[in-house]
Amino acid sequence: MDSDWNSEWPAPAKLNLFLHIVGRRVDGYHLLQTVFRFIDYGDSLRFVPRSDEKITLATPMAGVEDVTNLVVRAARALQAASACKQGVTIYLTKRLPLGGGLGGGSSDAATTLIVLNHLWQTGLSNEQLQTLGLSLGADVPIFIYGRAAFAEGVGEKFTLVSVPPAWYLVVAPPVNVPTAKIFDSAALRRDIAPVDPASWQDGFGSNLMQSVVCALYPPVAQCLTALQAYGDARMSGSGACCFVAFEVEADAIAALAALREQTPGLDGFVARGLSSHPLRHLDEVEKPASTVV
Repeated sequence: MDSDWNSEWPAPAKLNLFLHIVGRRVDGYHLLQTVFRFIDYGDSLRFVPRSDEKITLATPMAGVEDVTNLVVRAARALQAASACKQGVTIYLTKRLPLGGGLGGGSSDAATTLIVLNHLWQTGLSNEQLQTLGLSLGADVPIFIYGRAAFAEGVGEKFTLVSVPPAWYLVVAPPVNVPTAKIFDSAALRRDIAPVDPASWQDGFGSNLMQSVVCALYPPVAQCLTALQAYGDARMSGSGACCFVAFEVEADAIAALAALREQTPGLDGFVARGLSSHPLRHLDEVEKPASTVV
């Protein structure tokens, strides 16, 4: 346990392999259907124990108050839910772009909950952590659930799916897309007929937010056009990051190099698709095949 306090803990990015909006609740939250997949690229966190009960972020983010940072909120939520009297100093290394649709902040919060539950020995189950995560944001539970999954509801009801091996070329256009602005758009379709999770296959559907984002943010449209030369390019989440899948890592690396020749300074990376979260081994509670929180 002491050695774990010296560890660097991953907070992987996610991709939405498709994203449909099938309705809207009376409270305004959108009802989604999507498939989440983790990739082996993301942020990382380190946790240092304190002698008091304070939660301190040693690496503050520009423009984000510590009190509103999801990492700090997650640690405090776990403290409150478990009546834990321990404190922690958190070091966050950011690699994922803000407003990129890769779930960076949500993944950071989930890793904080998973790891501090382990380090503090607070004993919450995976399902309890998911419920706690949902209070922080709709994308947090999938990172705690820890498997590639078909998600429904506001993104918190999961069914396991099998996703084929793939390497992804991910490109981040030079824009920050506010999620709320896209969800509030009158042009966003909210009436797609829901499908049975069992009928999902890789390549199904589309990202319905994509056309709205492209109309508002031309760099995203330009990014997708460039990626479409290599396959079925899609936007992740509410944007702005876009991706295309490859069977062979070398082909993805070559495509990234070619794009950087065309656009010097292009922000992108190649990552392997994962079927489970790299911290899933910390979950001592066996996950069922389908989980509804």
